[in-house]
Parts: sequence; C-alpha cells; structure tokens
Amino acid sequence: MTDAEERIAAKLDVVARLLALSLTRDLKTGEKILLLSKAGMDRVTIAQIAETTPETVSVRMAEAKRKARAKPSVHETVDPLAETS
Repeated sequence: MTDAEERIAAKLDVVARLLALSLTRDLKTGEKILLLSKAGMDRVTIAQIAETTPETVSVRMAEAKRKARAKPSVHETVDPLAETS
C-alpha cells in the first residue's frame, strides 16, 4: 500500500469508529456487541467501541449464537390463525 492509501485507510477507520459510536450511543453493551458484529467488525474493535474486553465480546457473541439456535424455526412455530378443534 502506498503512503497515500495508508492515510486514506486510517481516516476511513476513524470515520467507521465515529459512526459506530454514534449508532450505538444509547444501546446497552450486549446490543452494541451484536450490532457491531453484524456490521462485520472484529472483536477487538467491538471491545474498544463498547468499552469492554475482547473476551466479553466473544462470550456475548457465543451466547447470541446459542440463543439463535435454540429458537424454533419458522416451520416449527404454531400458526395463530390455524383452526383448533
């Protein structure tokens, strides 16, 4: 990467962090972690923005995955409009 490209990348990183801070300002830590993870940020960057540790980020992300797997699929849910006998 050229010097100019490195400067541009560094500035884009700052813009991304500022945007992330702005978007997550009123969220709880767990919500911040999930939002930033879905945005594709790595756990170290997420930890810095959420003011926590990378280990906490990993735990929260693992918990979210576990909860998502535990939810019934769309095909397993009960249709509230279905007639009952």
